[in-house]
Amino acid sequence: MCRAVLESEEGQNTAKGINNGIVYLMVIPYILIGGLGYFIYRKLKSK
Repeated sequence: MCRAVLESEEGQNTAKGINNGIVYLMVIPYILIGGLGYFIYRKLKSK
């Protein structure tokens, strides 16, 4: 139902907003895990 509403809207502004939200939700965990991995790597390398 949401997909039908997004596809029928003119201008596709809502669809672009939904897509951007999905990208943000996908990227944030990778950034957090990457930062944690870098922090652990730096701690182990200094010893």
